Amino acid sequence: MLDASIKIQLQTHFDKLVEPVELVATLDDSANAREMRELLEEIAGLSGKVSLLDNGDDARKPSFSIGRPGSAARIRFAGIPLGHEFTSLVLALLQTGGHPPKLEAEAIEQIHTLPGEFRFETYISLSCQNCPEVVQALNLMAVLNPNISHVMIDGALFQDEVNQRQIMAVPSVYLNGLPFAQGRLGVAELLAKLDSGATAREAAKLDGKDAFDLLVVGGGPAGAAAAVYAARKGIRTGVVAERFGGQVLDTLGIENLISVPHTEGPKLAMALEQHVKEYAVDIMNLQRAEALKPAQNGELAEVRLGSGAVLKAKTVVLATGARWREMNVPGEREYRGRGVAYCPHCDGPLFKGKRVAVIGGGNSGVEAAIDLAGIVAHVTLLEFDSAMRADAVLQKKLHSLPNVTVILNAQTSEVSGDGNKVDGLLYLDRPSGESRRIELEGIFVQIGLLPNTDWLKGTLALSPRGEIEIDARGQTSAPGIFAAGDATTVPYKQIVIAMGEGAKASLGAFDYLIRSSAPV
Repeated sequence: MLDASIKIQLQTHFDKLVEPVELVATLDDSANAREMRELLEEIAGLSGKVSLLDNGDDARKPSFSIGRPGSAARIRFAGIPLGHEFTSLVLALLQTGGHPPKLEAEAIEQIHTLPGEFRFETYISLSCQNCPEVVQALNLMAVLNPNISHVMIDGALFQDEVNQRQIMAVPSVYLNGLPFAQGRLGVAELLAKLDSGATAREAAKLDGKDAFDLLVVGGGPAGAAAAVYAARKGIRTGVVAERFGGQVLDTLGIENLISVPHTEGPKLAMALEQHVKEYAVDIMNLQRAEALKPAQNGELAEVRLGSGAVLKAKTVVLATGARWREMNVPGEREYRGRGVAYCPHCDGPLFKGKRVAVIGGGNSGVEAAIDLAGIVAHVTLLEFDSAMRADAVLQKKLHSLPNVTVILNAQTSEVSGDGNKVDGLLYLDRPSGESRRIELEGIFVQIGLLPNTDWLKGTLALSPRGEIEIDARGQTSAPGIFAAGDATTVPYKQIVIAMGEGAKASLGAFDYLIRSSAPV
């Protein structure tokens, strides 16, 4: 199952084990159980500190736990953790075996002191690039706190359970049997939800910070590039971001970043953050910017955060990126996560054997339809215009698939459901004006992006599409305020372009600093 190079790497990793680790399998006679046994036997054979028992009695079969001999195991995998989750398995083994986690002492202490009992369950799909962060965070918390346990559940393997709980989006986290969270979450986000006083403490800390020479708002490719270029100038630089990595975190394959033939979004996001951390940059993650006050009358610019904290700076680079565009039709928000989805790679496996629709005939929509066609029973692609805009090669592939229907001139008008989940979609046939209905269980929306600039209305000049208007140097309509990336009027929203625009805006801000009266 594991190739020779992977085994060599694992043996090197397992040399870091301090304490013995025990794998306890709960198996049945299924093919998945045989595959799990093979994986566990190979892993146990790579280190004398890892043992395997097959006398587990968990209700979920096949599954296995990871713990220390003589102690109750607090980590379980109900599924075969390959693909994106293989790293989760390796980290769980290392951390259970005493290898210290890469986590700040303050966060470790916060986990240690959480009061109460926490039984977490996380439903994932092996094709989801966001799921591993949640799984790894909760596994680590279970290692550090004996009152925390966690089980990863492969939704494709436990379809009956997924249907019973009506889980239609991953990652979905349950706490003590009740829904707790959905979407990408790390240790910091989880602690913020579990520790009610964390937000107030963090706000007080941020409020007390000295003014920055340059403050970057946003942690995607544009924001990271801006921070690196500013820090290399030797000026006091800060980055405040709702989630470092931005929309890149939701991108599966990236094959057009020049000099990097292929990478994945989460891997690139991690590389961006590590690069920024090479410099003396103050990174303030998990903070949403809510208001901007440009500098005036000799005062500093101010950015007010959702926590209530206010950050001050001589110059600001706005790199807040974009988000998925919504259909804005009745039923969409009511059934989000209950049949309405935006990430086919993450949520597609939950719709195995079901009927779904893809909204949008651009490259993203056609690629989604092609991917889903290999999983679901039938895909209906709806395009508003009279022709699809996707590349010809993608359209040719799409039309070759037997379980795909394409409907042109279709304006989605409503998402319908039974109160719990999606059961259909209504659309307007534009040439005839007739309203028609499609019976289905899932809808994947792929109709482009919207800039994250709602909080800037009335403060800066925005285009009719809501993009921040900038000049050739990235300067906005307010002195000392610059912008870059997908939130701006720069055409062609691409990662490589955002990086260049971030660097340019940062250089523009530095040039503004040295030419203004404000000392640097």
